[in-house]
Amino acid sequence: MLFGRSAEIAAIEDVIGRARGGVGTALVLRGEAGVGKTALLDLAASRGGDMRVLRTTGVEPESDLAFAALHQLLRPVVGLLDALPEPQRDAVRGVLGLGGGASGDRFLLAAGVLSLLAEAGAESGLVCVVDDFQWMDRASADALLFAARRLGPERIAMLLAVRADAPPVKGVPSLPVTGLPEPAATELLDATALRPAPGTWDTAAGAGGTIVPGVKRALVALTGGNPLALRETVRRLSPGQLAGREPLPDPLPGGTHLFGEQVAALPEDARLVALLASVEGDLALVLRAAGRMGAGRDALHELEATGLARIEGTSVRFRHPLIRSAVHEAATPADRREAHRVLAGEADGDRRAWHLAAAALGQDEAVAAALAETAARARDRGGYGDAATALSRAAELTPDPAARAARLKDAAVAAWLGGRPGQAESLLAEAREHAGGDAVLGMELAQLRGRFELNSGSATEAVRILAAGDSLDMLADAAEAASYAGDIAAIVEIGRRAATHPEGFLRDVLTGIGLTLSAGTSGGHADAEREHTRAQREHAQAEGAHEPAHPPSAAHALLRRALARTGELTDAAGFLWATAAASYLGEADLSAELAARAGRVARVSGMVGQLPVVLEFVATAERVAGRLAESQAVSEEGLELAREAGYSNTVAAHLANLAVLAALRGEEDECRRLAREALAIALPHRVGLRAGVAAYALAMLDLGAGRFAAAHDRFSAIVAAGPGAGHPTVVWRSTPDRIEAAVGAGDLEAAGAALEAYERWSAHAATAESRALLARCRAQVTGGHEGFEEALRLHANPYEAARTALLLGERLRRAHRPGEARPHLRAALETFQRSGAHPWARRAHGELRAAGEGWTGQSGTDENSGPAPGPELDVLTPQELRIAGLVADGLSSKEIAAQLFLSARTVEYHLYKIYPKLGIGTRTELARLVVLRKAPATGQDML
Repeated sequence: MLFGRSAEIAAIEDVIGRARGGVGTALVLRGEAGVGKTALLDLAASRGGDMRVLRTTGVEPESDLAFAALHQLLRPVVGLLDALPEPQRDAVRGVLGLGGGASGDRFLLAAGVLSLLAEAGAESGLVCVVDDFQWMDRASADALLFAARRLGPERIAMLLAVRADAPPVKGVPSLPVTGLPEPAATELLDATALRPAPGTWDTAAGAGGTIVPGVKRALVALTGGNPLALRETVRRLSPGQLAGREPLPDPLPGGTHLFGEQVAALPEDARLVALLASVEGDLALVLRAAGRMGAGRDALHELEATGLARIEGTSVRFRHPLIRSAVHEAATPADRREAHRVLAGEADGDRRAWHLAAAALGQDEAVAAALAETAARARDRGGYGDAATALSRAAELTPDPAARAARLKDAAVAAWLGGRPGQAESLLAEAREHAGGDAVLGMELAQLRGRFELNSGSATEAVRILAAGDSLDMLADAAEAASYAGDIAAIVEIGRRAATHPEGFLRDVLTGIGLTLSAGTSGGHADAEREHTRAQREHAQAEGAHEPAHPPSAAHALLRRALARTGELTDAAGFLWATAAASYLGEADLSAELAARAGRVARVSGMVGQLPVVLEFVATAERVAGRLAESQAVSEEGLELAREAGYSNTVAAHLANLAVLAALRGEEDECRRLAREALAIALPHRVGLRAGVAAYALAMLDLGAGRFAAAHDRFSAIVAAGPGAGHPTVVWRSTPDRIEAAVGAGDLEAAGAALEAYERWSAHAATAESRALLARCRAQVTGGHEGFEEALRLHANPYEAARTALLLGERLRRAHRPGEARPHLRAALETFQRSGAHPWARRAHGELRAAGEGWTGQSGTDENSGPAPGPELDVLTPQELRIAGLVADGLSSKEIAAQLFLSARTVEYHLYKIYPKLGIGTRTELARLVVLRKAPATGQDML
């Protein structure tokens, strides 16, 4: 019976009720040892009715065995694995030892765990109960938390119990479980004192008797109302103490001392079995080791008879974790080492390696090698946190300093890929201490340190570290860091050094980019920009590299040659370098297309934690293409994964992109909040690319609202920003917007200077969209209509075509040609509505009314916000829109689930919501709508 837990019971029943209704929910029960968390979990397991129950308990001796807890949890439902998407199925099979390939991708594995849990709860729901979560092995904990944060429409109730002093469980709401209030504690004392003490598993009374009120109050105060402490203390008090005739012990039994007397009273053989069970939970191993040490099965039976431990299937479990602590502390260090040594002789694989490590006295290469093999197995299955722990311990046991440094380096990599950057940096620092004069190892450590800095630290520091290397891979990392920082001088120098390497794709990209920017640094074009203050002009002159000249023929040829080899690329990193090559040729549309390909490759190739970084560029590509909802969904996913991985600079990237999207939708408060959060990371970390995008978001917020002077000021500041605060790519990509702001603010001289820079940059751009943007920029500066019409004929991007149509319509209306203006304004309005660009839709709506057309659209007119969007794809959420796009690509629900780290049932749930929203009933109809949405607008459409 539970006393005084009405609030906790209500919260648990709410979680279960939500799951039964199709809303998956997770809850953490947090409290000190003995406070009653396990009893609440027992209640949760019993309240599910016909819901399936899966249960596991973290066991401290198994906390270093990768996937041990997950194996225990999922074993009853492995028969459902065939229902999973193939990549997820194989990943889960691999970690459960059921065959299947080891993916090495912890995100893919975690998605497979979510899918399997979803299948387990598909018919009647699932209650997933995890006790002592703080002692789960890291691989199991990571996978379960990934699932817990994504339960969504799954019929899953997940409850995790964790010690009060354990680290926070991020992303899952927590319910504190505290000591009982005095009335409930008094009830518990009365019930306990009236029961005999049979020494069984579930009762804990003393000799029986009545406890006087004063003693009750004292016990509640001294134990803090902890139920376990109350019950166990009463068992140890004499009738005289319970009746108040004798004083209470000072101090009361507490902590591990709570069970110390019972452990000390065990017969010698039973105490030996208890010690073995405290360091190894496997029953067969405990019995074999006990036999070797002279204790038989009778000793196990004696231990069970005390009520301190029991047999659960193939495991030995103590009644409470504090009993294990008491047993462990009662043994001498030599006794514990001997227990581990004997167990190692009976075990194999990972268990043997860990027992050998615990038994070791001093350094031992054989034991270290065994632990390194354990780490390799964990790493191959995606258990990076456990691999880091094993390698760190292996390093401690390694006699040779160079080998120790190498293992610490590998441990740092595993910790990094496991989403623990702080641990990774500490391990790397320790590795550097032991590296000695090994030049090769020293360079590998430097490269890792630079990568860590780039992902979570200072981009400029990453440049300094990485630029010290000579290999092409390290130069590429240095160039990436310099690009993030916006350090043009460093990129130019890296390109010069890359040119000395043999010809190849990566060498051509690095050298071509360096030559492109070298031409810009010698040209000094920024001084042509007319800024609003003398200080801005001087800063712009000092940062002249932000307006690069057109690529000279050598640079152009190298970048073109690299792009011609994209058919040979197989990894996401290669496609991202191709993205950069297209970008430096001025072809934003091709750059976006290549970034999207990088994302598709990353999702199916097991990027081992790098997917959040790749998604930065995918989200930007979707935004550049005008697919704002798709970009939103990608950035939301990337932001979540980046936070899980601990990649703070990638967090800034996704926040900045989300800020731009909020600006395009006209959400002022949200845009400013997101930009502020992005800048709070990007500026101190000197990540100029992301700082520049956040600044661009604020400029676009002003531009969309028609605040041209404010927008002009912001765009000018972006041009003037130096390394760490701005970036040349942000400058040239935003030039069409900058020209629009300058023209709107009446600064035609600044608009002309920006156009000159854009013409130089775009001189060798070959795509139709790049030529369309250039034609639009020229038309804005020269004042003619022909350039807009040319742009409309060239545009392949519907969103940019709508921007051009709006500008042309505005010009025609102001030239008193409303009849010619209206078709352009109408087409622009429809596109802005579909994409969710509400400020531009309001602008187009206002122009239409001024041109004499009372536009009502499909859903009427809102005087404040313009026409409401029609019932097409705009009504879908970003996640629904992404699923719709993948359906249009011909993917099945399982294939979509594999790409988006969802369960197939979640995909089907979203489709179930999509069809009625759109008034359709088949995948074919959905695909047709998506294809129509993505179809490029033509000049004829706008005319």
